[in-house]
Amino acid sequence: MNESTLQLASDLGQALKEKGWRLTCAESCTGGGIGYAITSVSGSSAWFERGFITYSDEAKQELLGVEKSTLIVEGAVSATVAEQMATGALKAAGADLAIAVSGIAGPDGGSPEKPVGTVWFGFSTKDKVTSMHQRFVGDRLEIRSQSIEFALQQALELLK
Repeated sequence: MNESTLQLASDLGQALKEKGWRLTCAESCTGGGIGYAITSVSGSSAWFERGFITYSDEAKQELLGVEKSTLIVEGAVSATVAEQMATGALKAAGADLAIAVSGIAGPDGGSPEKPVGTVWFGFSTKDKVTSMHQRFVGDRLEIRSQSIEFALQQALELLK
């Protein structure tokens, strides 16, 4: 993990502490990297509730309540799934903010519609659910690292 990712995690933690909020995350393609970055910050237990690594479609359904029909129709890498992951994590953890990520880190698994590097992010609070996507370039490690950093940055922006 690089210094900028650690700084983002620290800044996010400070913003959460100031609001008195707790964070949860639901991760697929990042495989726990967001949780790792967050818990690398000393004192993160004051603002990080828990994380879900839901790599399979079944895990997304069982742990986060993602609808099977959405997975079939839209695929795991989609706005709706990212939003359902975030909403499900928020509810399951009893947190105030949820970050969700689902994407194609490669080198396999891409398609013309969803090439390698396509990543969807979901963010949920008690009042609002949003999603956004990015297309990252690089190898598997680089795509995952960029996804983690982007998720932390966007969560921080949401708190401002």
